Amino acid sequence: MWCFASFPMLLALLASVFVGGEVGSAESHSEMQQLDPDNFLIWGPGLQTDFVVPVRYFMVQAVDVNGKKQVFETTTRVRVWIQILDRHDGSYIVRFKLFQTYNDLEIEVLYDGTTHVAQSPYSLRGRVYHEKCHCPEPSLDDWMKRMNCPAGYRQIKQDLSIFGDIDMKAVKQEAVERFNQRGRHALCHYVVKNNQIYRQTYGEHVGFKMFMDAMLLSLTRKVHLPDVEFFVNLGDWPLEKRKVSEGPLPIFSWCGSDDTRDIVMPTYDVTESTLETMGRITLDLLSVQANTGPKWSNKSSVAFWRGRDSRQERLDLVKLSRKHPEVIDAKLTNMFFFKHNVDEVGELVKHISFFDFFKYKYQLNIDGTVAAYRFPYLLAGDSLVLKQDSIYYEHFYKDLKPYVHYVPLKKDLSDVMQQLQWAQKNDRQAEQIAKNGQDFVREHLMSRDIFCYHAVLFNAYHKKLSSPVEVDPDMELVPPETGREAECLCDRVNPPQKDEL
Repeated sequence: MWCFASFPMLLALLASVFVGGEVGSAESHSEMQQLDPDNFLIWGPGLQTDFVVPVRYFMVQAVDVNGKKQVFETTTRVRVWIQILDRHDGSYIVRFKLFQTYNDLEIEVLYDGTTHVAQSPYSLRGRVYHEKCHCPEPSLDDWMKRMNCPAGYRQIKQDLSIFGDIDMKAVKQEAVERFNQRGRHALCHYVVKNNQIYRQTYGEHVGFKMFMDAMLLSLTRKVHLPDVEFFVNLGDWPLEKRKVSEGPLPIFSWCGSDDTRDIVMPTYDVTESTLETMGRITLDLLSVQANTGPKWSNKSSVAFWRGRDSRQERLDLVKLSRKHPEVIDAKLTNMFFFKHNVDEVGELVKHISFFDFFKYKYQLNIDGTVAAYRFPYLLAGDSLVLKQDSIYYEHFYKDLKPYVHYVPLKKDLSDVMQQLQWAQKNDRQAEQIAKNGQDFVREHLMSRDIFCYHAVLFNAYHKKLSSPVEVDPDMELVPPETGREAECLCDRVNPPQKDEL
């Protein structure tokens, strides 16, 4: 089976339409001929047989001696959806979604439709599984090694360090008593037993269980998870406010805070964008990199923000923008919480495409109800992110450094004008910080990283459980994927079933 990614030599079209990422540029035939196929750079996990994620991807750098970028076309002989994303820095993301399992898939990357570049063709030997295929690898350790997962994460180590042996029977009784409050909390009790998923919900608004269901189902299609039992907070705010000395309960949440003890996972937002890439959503951390607007020197030197009124500081920012519209463009799109302040913030504006944010050099990241979950997407672009200091954090925040990956703002936003003036006076450094933030996303927040974080977390948590993992009679089975796509050739040997005695 074959999958092609081809660089065309459509000289007339290329010269008049697309050169170097700009419309209307021109390039001579002689310059085009100086591109050396042997010097192409091709890398990425999508060239590995055992890299099973919803959408596989690899990177290609195609630059001639003058630094001009080239254009992709694609052809295929397999059931696969291919997209070529121009990162506007001399490199491309090639991402492709398989719709069935293949043996010995081969990927050709061609220049001028005939000449192989770099080490093309790339052979993915053995069985190459698609995302919906239920064929779990028996060993989690082996799977994590092949996925190049790190041995641990700083946030996981910190979150779990406060817990000794965990008796889930005691945790369950107390968690239900404390957090099963109709209208206030939403909680889901999960058990993974023999790689099957069971759950029981508590509370009124429990629809967000679908995000945890989806990640667990995707993981258990790929690998046998250890038997594990845990509670997931389905709400926005972290729940466990007890101090370490008071015996906090282990509660998994999508957002952490300095004054709570919840165990943090990747947010439901970034998890969904990972699972639904090239599916029902358009915004993901790969697509953002290909929609970053004009190059740095052509971006507007104005700070940009849009959002709803979920925090007082957002209103303060809008008021500041009305005083200094030449420096800040900040407007509200919806008002739910501060409707009595409508005269102070001006008229509401319509939503715009997230990709249009990157027409501006400076992006303001201000907390909403909790942490603003758009932060990783802002970092993935090529604008400078100015982030408000906050007690709330996502799973990756502690690996970021101020003035390396972003520019910090005080919690009350009193230094916004000062920090923007600094960025304008230090344009080259500001551009480099923006690039560092983008590089961080590419290295730490891709689909592999989201799957790895969950797997490492469940594995580490499993080792702390002192009570046997059992399925309660009231729990319901989360049904696995069914249908033609889930039925696939599977040559992996499942581990022997444990004696239930």
